[in-house]
Amino acid sequence: MVKIALDCMGGDYAPGEIVRGAEQAVRDNIAELVLTGDERAIKSFLGVSKGIEIVHTASSVEMHESPSVALRKKRDSSMNRAFELLKAKYVDAVVTAGNSGAAMGFAIFTLGRFDSVDRPAIATLHPTVNDGTSILIDSGGNVDCKPVHLVQFAIMGDAFAKSVLGIAKPRVGILSNGEEESKGNELTRDTNNIMKFMGINYIGYVEGADIYNGNADVIVCDGFVGNIALKVAEGIAESLNAFFRQKISRSLKNKMGYMLLKEMFQELSKKTDYSEYGGAPLLGVDGICIICHGKSNGKAIRNAIFMAKKYAERGLNDSIKDTMKGYQTINRAKER
Repeated sequence: MVKIALDCMGGDYAPGEIVRGAEQAVRDNIAELVLTGDERAIKSFLGVSKGIEIVHTASSVEMHESPSVALRKKRDSSMNRAFELLKAKYVDAVVTAGNSGAAMGFAIFTLGRFDSVDRPAIATLHPTVNDGTSILIDSGGNVDCKPVHLVQFAIMGDAFAKSVLGIAKPRVGILSNGEEESKGNELTRDTNNIMKFMGINYIGYVEGADIYNGNADVIVCDGFVGNIALKVAEGIAESLNAFFRQKISRSLKNKMGYMLLKEMFQELSKKTDYSEYGGAPLLGVDGICIICHGKSNGKAIRNAIFMAKKYAERGLNDSIKDTMKGYQTINRAKER
């Protein structure tokens, strides 16, 4: 069975909700778990022991803590201990809802990057209107990027779509402020010129709506733009749910209308609920790492563990590594 390390001290609701998610995963027979963190705090919430191991750590990374400070002073933290277990191949993946900047830093420091990847990237999954899924990469890992970084994100996203989503020929686009080639900024224009010759199914510039309308499978951007797009989407979903709850309670007519459309509303709510997806994989590091939302509840953690198991079983990292090597070989041949 797949074994996963879970950082129990990361997240706004740690360790309670993290432990609750771990217990749900064990009850569902998803994976064996190694919980890292303060043993006493973890045990105060833990009701089951079968399939769960605890590795005690005295320190943890705070959500507000500077990633650079954490890298220097918190190498004995629950977060880095989880990565050390993965590096030692004691576990098959890591799940954390902690400080995402620190998670990326420790993943690079402890696991290392693929030779052909300058910067790892966070890939988030988004529902589309045709019942499909699109990938937004990078969703917050790298604020300042160069064209070569976006090209690498595109290649990793392409490999991810093939390996995990089963899309034979993913449509890859660069997120911009319009579809015309005259749009964009220096970063997107320079990346666009390179992408045309990369040998993947590149469809050019795409807009924000294309994340959800099914016109693209992989949407590429820098982490600054990607994180804003992600947060806007989360805000809209929360606002819509609040709007409908308010309107439904105001009149009998609205309540009757809701009853008729109840299944549709429930499906919409489920598709826009981040906890249904669990977390987002950090692509480009030499090991499977799932970064969860800081506000993750037990359900989100349980689903993140399931996501980690699925990616480990499907050999996601090997797929990305092989794909990156292939493009690196092509580029070297062109240079000669």
